Amino acid sequence: MTETQTLLNACVAGIQEKKGRNIRIVDLEGIDDTITKFLIIAEGNSPTQVAAITESVRDFTRKEAHTKPSAVDGTRNNLWVALDYIDVVVHIFVPDAREFYDIDNLWEDAKITDIPNLD
Repeated sequence: MTETQTLLNACVAGIQEKKGRNIRIVDLEGIDDTITKFLIIAEGNSPTQVAAITESVRDFTRKEAHTKPSAVDGTRNNLWVALDYIDVVVHIFVPDAREFYDIDNLWEDAKITDIPNLD
């Protein structure tokens, strides 16, 4: 397994650990002029859950992928938090912010993988 795949798996596991939903992996590797290889987009029901998911992703990536984000933004209000791991950028939204910013649909030529919700 590649380092990037290990990182992707750790991010998804961290999101699922705190019951994050509607996880989508956007593969940008075959697209020119992108800032990262993969985006992970997910949501929590409230700012409190977004904060918990953010911390869980940080814990899982530290333990399983032995890495930390190079930057984290959005933790003041926890409506949209972005964690930048260089090759993978994780976006965690509350549902209204995800719908408003609609970053899921910015790369129509990217390969999209939707991860089923754990219920």
